[in-house]
Amino acid sequence: MKAHDRMYIGGEWRPAAGPDTIAVVNPATEQVIAEVPAGTAEDVDAAVRAARAAFPGWAATPPAERAARLTALRDALAARGDEIAETVTAELGAPLRLSKKVHAASPVVVSGSYAGLAASYAFEERIGNSTVLLEPVGLVGAITPWNYPLHQIVAKVAPALAAGCVIVVKPAEDTPLTAQLLAEAVHEAGLPAGVVNVVTGVGAVAGQALAAHEDVDLVSFTGSTAVGRRIGATAGAAVKRVALELGGKSANVILPSADLAKAVKAGVANVMTNSGQTCSAWTRMLVHTDRYDEAVEAAGAAVAPYRPGDPRDEACRLGPLVNAAQQARVRGYIEKGIAEGARLIAGGAQPPHDTGYFVAPTVFADVTPEMTVAQEEIFGPVLSILRYEDEEDALRIANGTVYGLAGAVWAGDESEAVAFARRMDTGQVDINGGRFNPLAPFGGYKQSGVGRELGPHGLAEYLQTKSLQF
Repeated sequence: MKAHDRMYIGGEWRPAAGPDTIAVVNPATEQVIAEVPAGTAEDVDAAVRAARAAFPGWAATPPAERAARLTALRDALAARGDEIAETVTAELGAPLRLSKKVHAASPVVVSGSYAGLAASYAFEERIGNSTVLLEPVGLVGAITPWNYPLHQIVAKVAPALAAGCVIVVKPAEDTPLTAQLLAEAVHEAGLPAGVVNVVTGVGAVAGQALAAHEDVDLVSFTGSTAVGRRIGATAGAAVKRVALELGGKSANVILPSADLAKAVKAGVANVMTNSGQTCSAWTRMLVHTDRYDEAVEAAGAAVAPYRPGDPRDEACRLGPLVNAAQQARVRGYIEKGIAEGARLIAGGAQPPHDTGYFVAPTVFADVTPEMTVAQEEIFGPVLSILRYEDEEDALRIANGTVYGLAGAVWAGDESEAVAFARRMDTGQVDINGGRFNPLAPFGGYKQSGVGRELGPHGLAEYLQTKSLQF
């Protein structure tokens, strides 16, 4: 795979301050496919200084011109669609058809949506005798995850640019190659030098340096709740703004009146997408006790087509996990589920292949709410099916974790599903398989995070408010 041996800082590819590199491993083959620089605090400081120098000019750029640059970025990403998809498949292990349909396509949609918002958003309004201004918060430090590597970067870069902010991105060390493709697209789109910077490195070094840097005004982080707590504490010590999109343990609630076959099939597909490495995955399926056995049987049948295989094969529906540590983690959860009494319907902890970080698609039945597999985020292709007695019991179980990122409700009558969804403690709920909306706010309740991404609510995270009285 193509990889840069330099970092994108101040509008150019610069050598790293130190000699260390990060090996990028293909999780399907366990082979090193590239190396990128392991950035240091010195590299982060150089990127921050470049961004700070670019901020006055970019903040003063009219919104219509910012929209034009975002449109150019969208076009540059679209032109790289095939290369992006192939790169994601190589460094993450996502099936190629998913890489094309989601990993490469979503950043194009999101950047285009913010081009439209930059042109139409009301950055000032008159309230009584005051003019209220919405101004860019300043310099953004973005620390992004590996599971949707380019989407998660663009979901921060695009609103930051629309708001008039400048940004330094530290991508996940497992998937840095897509971030380098973004830097190429940024350069091609003609964004001023220093407005977007990309520093590759490990979280404990480059990520920590970025979160703690005194000239960073907002830290936007997507990842685990445990790391989010540390970043929040670091930012809080400096009274620095944070946006945190963290973990989830989302409930897929199938009410008795629902089309059970459709709901179960969609629920299984949701959990298996991206090998289960999705923070908003519906990993808990809640079924009324009268239809429980039917649902378990349907889930066992629905999971059968998800056979782990070569992600480069267009027919593959389930690729490997991102690395050996993640594979071991997920296998450990499966073993714990069995030990705590959950009934294995499909899959198990035994790796399906000798090579690659694969985990078999796994379905547990007879899961109770207090079990580990019903409480903790597994981040792999593992579904837990729980039974409930009545609607109040279902609500108690659905709301009974520390998370609240997403969820789903199925019912024969849409109003019935909506009424239940309104009572769920979670940030986003799909009703009867409702389609993803890139303009709707995405983010969580409780320990699933602080703030929102996407659409106008995502843009608001990068703005601060000033009022003028006259």
